[in-house]
Amino acid sequence: MAGINKLLKEAAKMQENIQRLQSELAQRTVEASAGGGMIKVTAKGNNTIASIKIDPKAVDPADVEGLEDLVVSGVNAALAAAKKISDNEMAKATAGFKIPGM
Repeated sequence: MAGINKLLKEAAKMQENIQRLQSELAQRTVEASAGGGMIKVTAKGNNTIASIKIDPKAVDPADVEGLEDLVVSGVNAALAAAKKISDNEMAKATAGFKIPGM
């Protein structure tokens, strides 16, 4: 029984660490750009977009599709960077254990 109690305490501590880390990640940001810096996207560590900045030079009414492609590219790059940070921090918090959905 002592072994199970110890395991439950460790699991509870890991859960607290994960919750704290998720809160911290929601405050961390990463920035990615596309189009030579014409599009700048800031993402949070919880995989949400905080802001998108578009250089007015990137706005060409005759090429809306090009602007859309740049925005998608910037968003995908920012989310990939945020996910990398999140994955690295979660791996540290869970001591390498793979937890489904985390």
